[in-house]
Amino acid sequence: MTRTQYEPLAVKSVLNAVKAPSMPFDWSINPYRGCQHGCSFCYARSTHVYLGQSADDAFQNRIFWKEDAPSLLRKELTRMAAASRLPESVTIGTATDPYQQLEARLRLTRGCLEVLAEFGVPVSITTRSPLVLRDLDLLRRMPGSSVNISLHTLDPHVWRTFEPQTPAPWQRLKCARALMEVGIETNVFMAPVLPYITDGPAATEALASACADHGIKRLMVSFLRLSTPEVKTWFFDVLRQAYPRLTERYGRLYWRSARPPESYVRPVKRRIAECLARYGLSDTGAYSERRPANRAEPGGAGQARQASAGPVQAPAERAAMCAPVQLTLF
Repeated sequence: MTRTQYEPLAVKSVLNAVKAPSMPFDWSINPYRGCQHGCSFCYARSTHVYLGQSADDAFQNRIFWKEDAPSLLRKELTRMAAASRLPESVTIGTATDPYQQLEARLRLTRGCLEVLAEFGVPVSITTRSPLVLRDLDLLRRMPGSSVNISLHTLDPHVWRTFEPQTPAPWQRLKCARALMEVGIETNVFMAPVLPYITDGPAATEALASACADHGIKRLMVSFLRLSTPEVKTWFFDVLRQAYPRLTERYGRLYWRSARPPESYVRPVKRRIAECLARYGLSDTGAYSERRPANRAEPGGAGQARQASAGPVQAPAERAAMCAPVQLTLF
């Protein structure tokens, strides 16, 4: 088993201005680079390349944490407050999970929340971890804040195959209920929907039923996107091992595209919407379905850049080496 390495990352800024018009937020924070959860579909896997690392399992086994993130954030917000330019809100966890395992020890996310609470800036947090419950005291001091729990399956095999180090789905459901019980606005991100794996009626019904049973009212449905050749290659390696019969079908869906075609998405989305409606659940829409702009994260190693590779013969392999796409780093 590969030993996880942790390294400090010196940055000049923690607060990232998001200028892409397709994004429904203006400011973001990611205290960590790399993620111990190791989700095979994570679009942020490619960001390790900008740090001189590979985009394979190094993404989950070599974690960089931003030194002095809370103190840097306090300096930035102090300057913004002096100019009457405080953010209306900040989104945390747009690239890697702010509550991945290392957070339990380093408490960088909590430190940033403490600073944001001091300045009265609400947050929107996206996570797969119940560790967010540790910071309920801060979230309750920040009116207008919300938490988005990512949960795309209840199937144990699918969960362990594609999210090898994440907390169990039922733990995330309990977490969502606990957040709502103390008045924190909570959504579930049904993301990503995996074609031919989690998009079937039975899988959708099970997840919708479980969400309704836990008092969840709002979901965001988002289909799998494979934004760069590095992400596609890693995902297809995992898919080939666990679901070899599906590699050709995925190859047809994702050949020369980061997203499945509308001919696939439209009927599946309609059926999922009908299922959610039966359980009184509303789909809040999906910003991740919109095409992102090309941005880089302050303090990162470089601008997001396009990547391409020549075609090969098998459809699944061709899909892994897609046409150039752009990656948003937040």
